[in-house]
Amino acid sequence: MRGGGGNPSGNYRNPCLTMHQPWASLLVHGIKRIEGRSWPSPIRGRLWIHAASKVPDEATIKAMEDFYREIYAVNGITDLKFPEHYPISRLLGCIEVVGCVRGEELASWEMVPEGVRLEGQTDFCWLCEQPQKLLIPFEMRGYQRVYNLEKKIYEAAVRGLVSVEGPLPVKFPLPNPRDPFSLKPGSISVQFPKSKASDIEKSSSLSAAIAGARAAATQFTKKDENLSMVIPNGAPDTVRTDQLTSKSLKEDAMLDTNINERSSNDGTLVSNDKEQSFLPKCEIFAASLRGLKPS
Repeated sequence: MRGGGGNPSGNYRNPCLTMHQPWASLLVHGIKRIEGRSWPSPIRGRLWIHAASKVPDEATIKAMEDFYREIYAVNGITDLKFPEHYPISRLLGCIEVVGCVRGEELASWEMVPEGVRLEGQTDFCWLCEQPQKLLIPFEMRGYQRVYNLEKKIYEAAVRGLVSVEGPLPVKFPLPNPRDPFSLKPGSISVQFPKSKASDIEKSSSLSAAIAGARAAATQFTKKDENLSMVIPNGAPDTVRTDQLTSKSLKEDAMLDTNINERSSNDGTLVSNDKEQSFLPKCEIFAASLRGLKPS
């Protein structure tokens, strides 16, 4: 099963999401806490993050770094340390998706920091905690929406994770910790029916940073009018590492039909294109880990 539906177990054994840079690294480094999409998160729990093949230009990186500097400054944090590099076509690490709410709900959720609420610029906001990065990000290809990592890639990657302490880690309050889907679109409105969107005072620099982030994100829609809309917190709904695919919104909503991918016998998704063998890369990765940590 692919993005847009499903349950926490289902066919999502080791779910992964391909994102453009610099958004992918900002998420894995704990700076980005909200992953914005036009569709609700189909999973709860660990989500692997893969960087697409598009090389980010300096203007895009600067726009997004300025955006996060400004929204963290709202909470008094002014010494952000950004990633030194934004690698492409690499598996970077993972985060924990603990819930999903609508953008207007996040904006009115006074139990989370103001800066987090400013990240909610999308229809659906995936709430992300516990970032972990790979000691050695390694090359692989990605697919559209949420897909499963190949078993051998997962086995190599899970041994190379290290926890990341973000500049302002957030623990999103779950209505029912025993139910991973208790925090879903509509839950905040029910829990706080009288809440209104917080009126966060926006300085001229903050407003400019938000506008710059929006402009940086919309660059992807200019290449193909059929691509889904992109927003500051996310990436296009349809992304591939080898190229940006031309998909209409109607096709994007019907991705569960597996038009471009098929399921293998073990439940993982593989491409209809000529399959690549990841085993040599995984073996190299595992060998590198043995050099870094005692086996």
